[in-house]
Amino acid sequence: MFKIIGTGSYLPEKVMSNFDLEKLVDTTDEWIRERTGIQERRIAQDNQSNSDLAVNAAKNALSSANIKPQDVELLIVGTSTPDYAVPAVAPIIQHKLGCNNIPAFDINSVCSSFAYSLITAAGFLNSGFYNNCLVIGSDIYSRILNWHDRATCCIFGDGAGAVVITKDQSTKGILSHNYGAKGEDAELIKIPVGGSKYPAHFLHNNYKKEDFYFQMAGLDVYEFTIITVPRVINDLLIQANLTIFDIDWVILHQANIRIIESVSKKTKIPLEKFIVNIQKVGNTSSASIPIALDEAVKQGKIKRKDKLMMIGFGGGLSWGGLIIEW
Repeated sequence: MFKIIGTGSYLPEKVMSNFDLEKLVDTTDEWIRERTGIQERRIAQDNQSNSDLAVNAAKNALSSANIKPQDVELLIVGTSTPDYAVPAVAPIIQHKLGCNNIPAFDINSVCSSFAYSLITAAGFLNSGFYNNCLVIGSDIYSRILNWHDRATCCIFGDGAGAVVITKDQSTKGILSHNYGAKGEDAELIKIPVGGSKYPAHFLHNNYKKEDFYFQMAGLDVYEFTIITVPRVINDLLIQANLTIFDIDWVILHQANIRIIESVSKKTKIPLEKFIVNIQKVGNTSSASIPIALDEAVKQGKIKRKDKLMMIGFGGGLSWGGLIIEW
């Protein structure tokens, strides 16, 4: 069993509003708000790396938990935009934080990365291997976007969130979980060039400029999400022997307000139970759940013994959901 004893988040100072985007791409504030619910997002400064954002969020989480970096025994980072293709960003964060030479690794399930990382950390704690674990979700999507593609560049923002979890036999911890991937549709979200299949230096392949940037088949991904997430919610409730009335709060990956509204309608979970902050931060990929969680904790919404449902979904096409007792 485990307990979250600290939360933290970090958002870059630079704010990019929808009106700022109007100057970069063929779009309008009304178009973006109507389709996504987003009004503004944060953009990392040129001198900020993903590891910098993650370290700031981690420091806030460690302070909230009242533990030192040296007390962390395991570090897991959910991200799809590490500082480098090689190495993973987790060891870099480990060093910047001043942790000991603890195990530190990344999980890349795109927007499901934090959810995957949290359940992985819980497994390590329940196995008895470790007592304290730092889990971070951090992404800088502004670096991989095609700023001429309004279907993607209007959606994302940069940020990081983190939680400190500890082994605790007095709490139930995870009540249920459901994780998976629909691999046959993995290429619906991708960056075509830059991996080992199509290396950037193979210039004779006549790559198009847009192939170096994030691409998403938006309608297909939307359809996948509004079908998959309600199924995951139903399974989580059955596993935990709970009903929608037993759930105090729901934190979905902040991808699109219309997805959140659709899931609320399909599952009959009142929209008031959904923690939503997409309007001011956009889609921060793996950081979206821990950022929203930290905000809700700081606002006093989430209290001990509350039953909290968290679900990530995204590239892969992947999903990861769990119900925990706070």
